[in-house]
Amino acid sequence: MSLKSDGQFRQVTPKQLRILRLIRDYQRKHGYSPTMQELADFLGITKVTVFEHVSGLEKKGLLRRSKHRARSLELTSRVEFPDETEGVLPLVGHIAAGAPIEAIENPELVDLDKLFSSPAGVFALRVRGDSMIDEQIRDGDLVVAERRETARDGETVVALLDDGEATLKKFYREGGRIRLQPANPNYSPLYVDSVRIQGVVIGVLRTYR
Repeated sequence: MSLKSDGQFRQVTPKQLRILRLIRDYQRKHGYSPTMQELADFLGITKVTVFEHVSGLEKKGLLRRSKHRARSLELTSRVEFPDETEGVLPLVGHIAAGAPIEAIENPELVDLDKLFSSPAGVFALRVRGDSMIDEQIRDGDLVVAERRETARDGETVVALLDDGEATLKKFYREGGRIRLQPANPNYSPLYVDSVRIQGVVIGVLRTYR
């Protein structure tokens, strides 16, 4: 939960965030706000507890209501939901192949900017070819690389060769030369005296459409 404020308000609690989401979703579905009792029923808590949370959200400037109307709950312009932010995905549970989803009680959010963050910066490249297939990097995937000019043995790098071609390979130092190793037995390694490292792979993104 983020606020359109410079730290004037404290972070909301998970229960308060759920109340704000319930109000938002209910308004979208019905065109009007839920009552306090409906919120209590949705959450499985008492109406008194709902009042306490609503009062807390009012004090934080995130919610307003009229004491004389039952469906007067309104979100203020300070509310900015994390699941409506670009580059953010909801993490709703854990799953094993063949098993049902194990729900997370308080769903997290996967922020791609934070997931692939680096002080040096990151960039993405679309993969062409299958030379890294045994590293689970396939043709058409997007690899996310951290901007670096050096690499450790075994890391997958974006390497710029002397002829100006860029390649994605595993990096190894061998004596006075460098081995750029594909992850596919159908391809031979490249041996070079020097190479310019442009980045080190820190993630892979894949779509199925």
